[in-house]
Order: sequence, then structure tokens, then C-alpha cells
Amino acid sequence: MIKKIDHIGIAVKSIEEASKFYEDVLGQKVVGIETLSSENLRTAFIKIGDIDIELLEATSSDSPVAKFIEKKGEGIQHIALEVDDIEESLEKLKSKGIRLIDEAPKTGAGGSKIAFVHPKSTNGVLLELCQR
Repeated sequence: MIKKIDHIGIAVKSIEEASKFYEDVLGQKVVGIETLSSENLRTAFIKIGDIDIELLEATSSDSPVAKFIEKKGEGIQHIALEVDDIEESLEKLKSKGIRLIDEAPKTGAGGSKIAFVHPKSTNGVLLELCQR
């Protein structure tokens, strides 16, 4: 079911401000800045070894990322797990009584298929399943 940790999503107020740390201090390059209008979100990826850091910036005050920052401040928002078959993975989780935020995949950054698993079923961690 799970291939690897794909990325770690970090909620930030500003991609431009947050990316300075990764570029100026760590010497990493930000790539793939993308706006996902359907999610009221801008994303940027930073490749670190085999795992990406995804910076998440809200484009609307009612987006999930804006609500996360309002409640918890900037920081780790989710961990994404790459799966072979997202539909099959969601069915397996549902059959085991796992609470899902997304019953069916939607389109994420870079055209990947994504779906979120509710943190109440994962010891407080928001998990994203993704299929590239």
C-alpha cells in the first residue's frame, strides 16, 4: 500500500518569506510554485534527498491552511504518503473503519491524485495519501 513518505507539508504565511530559510540558510532551491484555486492554496516544493518539503500558503482566509495557521501557527500541517493505488488504499482504510476527510481522490499539486485521512483516526496527524 505505502511506497514511501512523499513529502511533509508546512503551513506558512508567505512562501516568499519561508523559502528564504531553505534557500539562504540551507542552500536548497524552491521549485514548482503552483496555485491550486480549488483549494485556496499556493504551494512550493523543496527537494531534500528523496523527500520534498511542501510550503503551503493560503490564498483565502477560509482555506484549511489559513484555519490551521490561525489555530496552531505556522508549522507542520501534514505528512504525505505515496501509494501505488489511491482508490484501493482509500477502500482498505474505509473497510477498517478509518475516518477519511476525502472519500475519493482529488487533484493535487503537480497533477497528483490526493486524499486526506482524518487526524482523529491517526493519533492527531493529518495524513495525505498521494499517487503520482
